[in-house]
Amino acid sequence: MAAAVTELELERRVMAAVKASAERGDPPLLQAAEAARCIREAPASAPGGLALSQALVTNLCFAHNTAAMWKLLDQAMLSRLVDPLHTLALLTPRVVPNRREQPEAYRLYLELLGRYAVAPVYPERMEKKDMLAKSIDSAMQLSHRFGFQHLDFGHTVILFVLSLVNMLIDCILDDCGLPITSADEHGNRNDMNFNGKGRSLDRGDEHREHLRRKNILMSIEVVEKVTANKIVQVFLRLVNRNIPENFSCLLRKLHLIGAVKKKNTLSPYNLLDSLIMNIQNVISTDYQLDRKRLLGVPVSIQPCSSAVYSIFRAGKGSCWIPFDMFMENAMDGRHLHAISSVEYLTELSKTLQVLNRATWQETFQALWISALRLVQRGPDASEGPFPHLDSRLCMLLAIIPLSIATIVKEEVGNLEGDTTFVIRGQLVSSLQILRQFFGLLSPPPAAVHLANTAARKAAVVLSNLKNGSENMYSSFKDSPSTKAELEKLYSFAVSGSPEEKLAASKILCGASLLRGWNIQEHVVQMVLKLLSTFLPLDSGPEGRYVQDMPMLHALVSGISSIDTVHILSMYGLVPEVASILMPLCEFFGSLPPSDHRSCKFEEASVYSVFSCAFLSLLRFWKFHRPPIENALSRRGVSVWSELHLDFLLLLRNSHSSLKNLSNVTQSSIFKLDIPFQKPVYIDSFPKLRAWYFQNQACIASTLSSACSRTTVLHVANMILKIICHNKVPKGGVLSVNPQSTENSSTSSSPSGVQEDMCQWPTLPAWEILEAVPFVLEAVLTSCAHGRLSSRDLVTGLRDLADFLPASLPAIVSYFSAEVTRGIWKPVMLNGVDWPSPAATLPVVESEIKEVLAFAGVHINICPRPRSVMPMLPLPIAALMSLSITVKMEEFSHLHGIIGQGIEICTTSSSWPAAQIIGALWSQKVRRWHDFIILTCSQSPFTRDNTAVAQLIRSCFSSFLGPLVDGRSCFVANRGVANLLGQTFDEKAHRLAVAPGFLYMRSCWLFPNNSFVCEEILEVVIERAHAIANACSSDRPARLRSDSLPLSAASSLVEQIASLAATMLCHAGGVNLIRLLYEQIIPTLLLSGGEAKLGSAGQVCSIIEGYTLAYVLLFSGARIWGVGETSPAYTSIYTSKRQRVVDRHLEFMARVMEGNIVLGCGDATWRSYVLCFVNLLVNFVPTWIPEVKLKTLQKLASGLQRWHEGDLALSLLERGGTKTVTSVVESLLQ
Repeated sequence: MAAAVTELELERRVMAAVKASAERGDPPLLQAAEAARCIREAPASAPGGLALSQALVTNLCFAHNTAAMWKLLDQAMLSRLVDPLHTLALLTPRVVPNRREQPEAYRLYLELLGRYAVAPVYPERMEKKDMLAKSIDSAMQLSHRFGFQHLDFGHTVILFVLSLVNMLIDCILDDCGLPITSADEHGNRNDMNFNGKGRSLDRGDEHREHLRRKNILMSIEVVEKVTANKIVQVFLRLVNRNIPENFSCLLRKLHLIGAVKKKNTLSPYNLLDSLIMNIQNVISTDYQLDRKRLLGVPVSIQPCSSAVYSIFRAGKGSCWIPFDMFMENAMDGRHLHAISSVEYLTELSKTLQVLNRATWQETFQALWISALRLVQRGPDASEGPFPHLDSRLCMLLAIIPLSIATIVKEEVGNLEGDTTFVIRGQLVSSLQILRQFFGLLSPPPAAVHLANTAARKAAVVLSNLKNGSENMYSSFKDSPSTKAELEKLYSFAVSGSPEEKLAASKILCGASLLRGWNIQEHVVQMVLKLLSTFLPLDSGPEGRYVQDMPMLHALVSGISSIDTVHILSMYGLVPEVASILMPLCEFFGSLPPSDHRSCKFEEASVYSVFSCAFLSLLRFWKFHRPPIENALSRRGVSVWSELHLDFLLLLRNSHSSLKNLSNVTQSSIFKLDIPFQKPVYIDSFPKLRAWYFQNQACIASTLSSACSRTTVLHVANMILKIICHNKVPKGGVLSVNPQSTENSSTSSSPSGVQEDMCQWPTLPAWEILEAVPFVLEAVLTSCAHGRLSSRDLVTGLRDLADFLPASLPAIVSYFSAEVTRGIWKPVMLNGVDWPSPAATLPVVESEIKEVLAFAGVHINICPRPRSVMPMLPLPIAALMSLSITVKMEEFSHLHGIIGQGIEICTTSSSWPAAQIIGALWSQKVRRWHDFIILTCSQSPFTRDNTAVAQLIRSCFSSFLGPLVDGRSCFVANRGVANLLGQTFDEKAHRLAVAPGFLYMRSCWLFPNNSFVCEEILEVVIERAHAIANACSSDRPARLRSDSLPLSAASSLVEQIASLAATMLCHAGGVNLIRLLYEQIIPTLLLSGGEAKLGSAGQVCSIIEGYTLAYVLLFSGARIWGVGETSPAYTSIYTSKRQRVVDRHLEFMARVMEGNIVLGCGDATWRSYVLCFVNLLVNFVPTWIPEVKLKTLQKLASGLQRWHEGDLALSLLERGGTKTVTSVVESLLQ
């Protein structure tokens, strides 16, 4: 086998062949062909083209630096005997450093660069492509210069192009006498010496000096020509997207180009300006669909503040409707949120700023206006167990400023120089423009009352100071107004006397927490720090907990009010507060009380502290919900299963770990102390854990006393004797018989009953709670069989709740579970055995119908005929009778528990229970009439899909205007105000509830969110047809003048999508949006039949597809965000985005490959795909790198078959580093 020819021998053979061909008079092309034949015949190890270019360049630089050789090389590159990229890579490090000594060679090199750098061709076979990349990398030292271990073909090409552009700009700057730094981003000196080899140049040769000056101008022309090429711009854009630190060096050099212009040594200023513009286009260029070419499809490129948008939009705030609906939903105190409203609004603001193509000034202004509308919609009176004006003002004066501050900090961190003042100026402008909204700025009467009350209290404090009667309590009687005063108050709570500790704790948990909006986040943090001083429980003597019991009682009671719990939820502190309450429950629930007296909330005792802590803890999760919810949630039913205790602890531990990382997110406003830094597990609290599992067992199945411990049954018998003493006829008493297989029994007591049977046992609370379910089973069964009267049942339950209020959750859990089993017969509410609602029931039912009718829902709220005497299942009747015996001063502690029980009872029972319960409650608390009617009006949506469908349609009509004969009717009364209501008018003759407000209060009750999604999409399609009809050119000539412009149609599509996406997100959250992407939209597109998509004509079909694409993308963006989200937000919402988006794009790709047959029309499918991919590219490009490479390649191939190459290229460009080679290959073919 012949040995491989050495490089020197190969170069000699090539030159000999070239010389022989030249002597024969062959043209340069034939000379190049002879050189190529010589390479092929030699047993060289390198491919022929690479070896030929190596031999030619080596001889050309500069042993045979002749015009003939340059022509030969040009012909070889033109005919692709040598690869242009490889040849330029070999020439660059040889010619550029010697450009002053060899100006002729440099000029010819520039001609080749301008000719071939923008149109190279790569070999087809993969192994040759890899060899080419390796050769270019070796010639230019790209891996070394840019800090890579290995470069694939795509990265080699884009970095080579970047190096060429950098090199040309550096040569221009250097030749013009400007100092440059040739250090790359990694601190390494570039191998190219732009000053030549360091030898002094002979400037006596005027011709060559003139040529050098001309080369400077030619360099400018070439770099401008290269950067103007679209392929090169794509390559540079890939560098900017995937390796921005290397592209930033090029941007810095652009600032030096201005210095070249100032020296007045060069004339082509327009070329320098074009060069700067070319590089700027690399950064700012985005893909836009050609709307005219695609039959005027509505892909809007105008910002939401454009003139056309203003004319045809549904009210001025239509594009910001998610702000209003989120804030209104946040005011529903029945649901506590896993993350803070600050963090959620921060991400929502970023999303809407992108989707609406708005400035930050417009975004901030929309936030302020939505918050002002929220305050105006609040009721003037503070009657009813729901968050009041304090929570609405908290949103306006605390949450919104914190969200905006977070955005400003992030934006300032991303900006440089004077541009940092831009966003601050936009914030100031957004506040100044609010002066135009006089109506929104007028405070509601309740706010004026709060302000006057605060002023009077402040005057009292000032009077005390003047009279010299200052003390801690009088100084802070109202609340501290500054952070300094707050820290002083906190010092009293930590190190003051017992009286000062108690007073400071009450102040901190009072007005300071509710209305200290300017320092509210600091107050919340200090309250948590005070509670955390008792953690961990094993760090000190147990006596200190008893000693500080008054302070603990004040703190825990203070955070138990409805508004306070809601504010803590808005700050996202539910998991943290729960982790603090758990050890308190564990400790105080294990202590016996000091006497036999019943518990009183207003007095500090073992039972009262435990009850406050336990009731507050249970309000943070749906403790009474059955396990069936886990199965329902997988079918898209919104059951709020994420607020279980296990999930709360998981959230708390994840929050702790995230906030302890070095890269703390700027939206984290709370600093964690050492007690918070350790994870918390339920196994650390054995007593609480035992009750937790017992409660779940009681919900899942009936009790079995035979499986219980004797001590528990003994305690249950003791309680039964107390609550049923003298209440069972014929001297019998109720007892739980451990020997019986029955759940409960009635037995005769001994003739001599102990005298102390009426005294409550001094047992720890956990022992009482463990026995409560068995007590409840005994009394409820006895009442059902007539052995215990209803009055005695309710009185006994009330006695038990008075003795230990913490037993109320066990009562609620048991009765709620029994209702779901459906085994209890109804009882007659005759006013004798059970309270009667007959006096107010007709009025309540009539008003419920009026509320529903005003919201656009017309149904029969009593679907089955009811007997003359109202009836309820026994567990509901017992729980309802117990609830109306609660004292109002205790209601803030108990309603959160009782309300949850009544809620599950009304939604789980097949009986029309809501109006009966409302009638009973309206008799007890007349001043809560409106609240009761509103709550009862939500019950039809728990089981009636017809009511849900009517409410959904009413929301669209109120926001967008009604549909008349299939066409949109533009009316003045529409938009946000008509959807959610303007104000809460208590002086009106009837309760008027806007459809959007009722939807936000009821959407979590919908029984089937798949139905909700399908109904919303059906309305969306109807609206799309209406838009198409308004745009149609088939109308009579006399009516064409009022046809809807395509730009206005685009705006209406966005309004429809914005409302639909917001309603979907609030109805089903993350689970429903996942189903929307993975099942519902694909099923809709695959379905056939007479009413299939795309069957209503060409224009209707196109707008159908585009509207569905907008709804899908807006829904995903509302849940997942448009960019990188904070760790806490990601853990809740964004974590599943990658899988869901990838699956949907895979579905698209498979359809485009022909593997799936569609049921919809071709026009609908085409418009849907084009619009969705376009929105993906322009609005949420950060989603694309998360998609698999094969999926993106298949989707791009399908788009290219549709002759949508630009869109396919834009998609691949944004695919991250994994798609760089695919983009380069598609451009170089």
